[in-house]
Amino acid sequence: MKLADTPVEKIDFFGHSVFVKRDDLLHPEFSGNKARKFRYFLDHDFPHVKRLISFGSPQSNSMYSLSVLAKLKGWQFDFYVDHIAKQILNANEGNFSQARHNGTNFIDLSTVSDRQGRSCSTYIEDLLSKEDETTLFISEGGHCDFAQYGVSLLAAEIVAWMKIEQLGQLVVFLPSGTGTTALYLATYFKAHDCPIEVMTCAAVGDSDYLKQQFSVLVGDTACFPTVLESGKKYHFGKLYYAFYEMWQRLNKTGIEFDLLYDPLGWIVLQSFLTRNDKRPVLYLHQGGLLGNASMLPRYRRKFD
Repeated sequence: MKLADTPVEKIDFFGHSVFVKRDDLLHPEFSGNKARKFRYFLDHDFPHVKRLISFGSPQSNSMYSLSVLAKLKGWQFDFYVDHIAKQILNANEGNFSQARHNGTNFIDLSTVSDRQGRSCSTYIEDLLSKEDETTLFISEGGHCDFAQYGVSLLAAEIVAWMKIEQLGQLVVFLPSGTGTTALYLATYFKAHDCPIEVMTCAAVGDSDYLKQQFSVLVGDTACFPTVLESGKKYHFGKLYYAFYEMWQRLNKTGIEFDLLYDPLGWIVLQSFLTRNDKRPVLYLHQGGLLGNASMLPRYRRKFD
């Protein structure tokens, strides 16, 4: 199971040369940042754990990888969601379908009688107060301290590659959900005094939400990545022609990207490149391609 040491390729992007860290080439069940954020759980034993609990979107890439983790470890996996749309329930492809095939127990909180207006996180917090050491909780998208272990290994790979390329400085760019990967990359580079700036954009919520997510894990704001604005409000998971067009342009590079995060990431990066101070840029490909199986038909129905 390949979980590290991915290659870096150079592509031409609107007249700019951009390096791409191909973490999408990691093992498909832990592709991209999932391999990095969940590496600690793969490398360590949890002899008392019998059940894994998490929450988030029923189309989440992290949810699918957690279903694989639970299957490998022999754990029951309970995944809480706000709601599961009918088209997701009926889909035969994509993250939800594959996670269900792996034995995931989905709890749709819109159907339970004792929710009482609580969010997924609050509902689980109240539930966990009654649990014991046999239950392992991983927050949405792997937003937890344990993620630093694997992301630090990724950061070390980037530093080693940078030295081989004899680059004096570097910008690492990636779009963010909870911002866990971007944050721990920036923390590593600062701790090791590396001439690398991490830049990101908020794909879920706005920049204030993203910075709030940073502060949950790291108190020192000097370690935070630079958050670039998109200049336009995009609702997470909604279909935009600009996203579809960008995704199609990216496909011409010979690399397939995710339809949920990457189009926004590259739109923001394109704007940055027009005013860049000529520092080389490394785009971190975070995988998530399994989700394209359900997202692409939706885009084609709407725009083709």
